Amino acid sequence: MQHILSDHPYFGAFFMMILSFFIFGLIIYLSSLVGKKFSNTSNEKLKTAIYESGPEAIKQPNRININFYLFGLLFILFDVEIIFMFPWAVNFKTLGMFGLIEMIMFLLFIFLGFMYAWSKGAFKWHSIK
Repeated sequence: MQHILSDHPYFGAFFMMILSFFIFGLIIYLSSLVGKKFSNTSNEKLKTAIYESGPEAIKQPNRININFYLFGLLFILFDVEIIFMFPWAVNFKTLGMFGLIEMIMFLLFIFLGFMYAWSKGAFKWHSIK
């Protein structure tokens, strides 16, 4: 019968990780119990009112321009593609001609995607009106 390998170099780190997860879960559970115990559950009109003075909030349609999301998405897309170019630049000499041809093809695909987005009008800013 084999005992726990407490002489393993990572045993202490593993034990501390398991112990910290247990303590974290215990703290979350106890704080939710304390919150439920001491919370005021009466529904008063003053409790549900607006904190600061001012007009009552009304539901309005969302008027955020979709171009914000499109620009963000295109930024992330091209930013991640540029990040892929860094390891190639670091290892340029070791990759040789094969690496150069692969990067030219990669840049060609980036350029084709850019031209497609441009032809669809992704970079034109439309009025909100």
